[in-house]
Amino acid sequence: MTAGLLSGGAAAETLDPKALITERCASCHTPEGTDSWKRISHIRKTPEGWEMTLFRMGHLHGAKLSANEATALIRYLSDTQGLAPSETADYRYILERQPNVSEAEADEGLVTTCARCHSFARVALQRRDADEWLKLANFHVGQFPTAEYQFMSRDHEYWKRISTEMPKILGDRFPYQTAAWTAWKDADKPDPAGTWIVSAYQPGRGAIGGSMAVAPAADGTYTVTYDLVDASGQPVAGGGLATVFGGYEWRASTDLGGGSMREIMALSEDGKTLSGRMFQADADEIGARVTAVKADGQPTLVGLSQASLKAGESKTVTLYGDALPSTVDFGPGITVAPLTAAGDRVTVKVTAAKDAAPGWRTVKAGGSELSQAFAVYKSVDSVKVEPETAVARVGGGGGAMAAITAQLEAVGYLNGADGEPGTDDDVRLGALPATWTAANRDAAAEAMEDAKFALTSHGGGLFQPALAGPNPQRRFGTNNVGDLAVTAAVKNGGKTVTGEGRLVVTVQRWNDPPIH
Repeated sequence: MTAGLLSGGAAAETLDPKALITERCASCHTPEGTDSWKRISHIRKTPEGWEMTLFRMGHLHGAKLSANEATALIRYLSDTQGLAPSETADYRYILERQPNVSEAEADEGLVTTCARCHSFARVALQRRDADEWLKLANFHVGQFPTAEYQFMSRDHEYWKRISTEMPKILGDRFPYQTAAWTAWKDADKPDPAGTWIVSAYQPGRGAIGGSMAVAPAADGTYTVTYDLVDASGQPVAGGGLATVFGGYEWRASTDLGGGSMREIMALSEDGKTLSGRMFQADADEIGARVTAVKADGQPTLVGLSQASLKAGESKTVTLYGDALPSTVDFGPGITVAPLTAAGDRVTVKVTAAKDAAPGWRTVKAGGSELSQAFAVYKSVDSVKVEPETAVARVGGGGGAMAAITAQLEAVGYLNGADGEPGTDDDVRLGALPATWTAANRDAAAEAMEDAKFALTSHGGGLFQPALAGPNPQRRFGTNNVGDLAVTAAVKNGGKTVTGEGRLVVTVQRWNDPPIH
């Protein structure tokens, strides 16, 4: 449901959202004064948070809203009762649907109370005072009575905890009124229109970069046109429609490289950068991290198509940037031969001398530079599987839910000055070609033959889970889930360097809301 509502439509801009609230919502949420309604006007949320609220109002209470009407309300509520950029910064992973993220909330009480049914980020991306947090607790008890068991209430005073302690804790930590929101609500908002230099990275595919043109449309949305290339030099073109909610929350639906994509990104407060994630509309685990810098005609280096080069070898590298000269510098021990130059990218052939010192190089172009963006190596000291722990989900085969894949990469590293692997001064070489294997992770997995049943393929580090079950060929006729140890083997001269990770193949996610 997210893609349609959060990309908007021509009619959404012309609707009066306050009139819609009065007409469709005020029978339950009675007016309190000018532009204020009970409950509605005492909560702040992200665009996805408001979308989930509107969906629930329709599903549970029969509120009737067309897609354009819902979009108009989401725009209005995000503008007037949204979150400031600084309030979402630590939790954007959940909005961007980043796969394989492990939350790190330090307050175990909040984890126990809130994050056993959904992410903690879902809580942290709302703002309410204590009395509204108490109302939310009451709603949970009434609507989701099994929350008591999720809380493991046999060992706790469940109702006392959620009705007295937690509303105050949450109200203090995530209050309705904050200085950040007051400042942002009154601030001039950045204009996304213009040309942007894009540098993106998609696991399993590599770097993608070039330019993005953004132009205002008459309906309050923006047209987006991409002119990109991937790391192999193949064009990746397309475009679509974007909407900015709350002055900085970028949401877009595009056709890019022949596939339907969604974008969830954030404009910086000064309007000079745009960052976030784009992903396949029908498989959000497959996507790219994106950084874009607004072009201003000054030489600006944004990204590179390659991350490293072996001493004694050559490689073609594309630099993504604004107003870049054809002459660039990759640091000591590397010679550079220009190949092609365009407005938003320069392609060069770089050659590292056989005696080039291993380590980071600073890449310079026209007064702009990127540090720790390119490295030289003679041999790989260690390999890490990234992510270290990944999750895939069974599905497909004509069933209601598609399988969820897991893309892993074998990332090479040099030891830093301390000579020890796995420390903060290691030099990251980027993803390297690897041979992948998967095995049972422990005795329980061995007994269930997880490695035999949980996967169908894992070429290129893309692990494809098996069909959903139950499977009569398995012990107990269980589903094709599994707990696997994965190994990436990278050729390193006459030797092989390996890295290990964990892949959990589990069941389908039947409930897939905009915020997990």
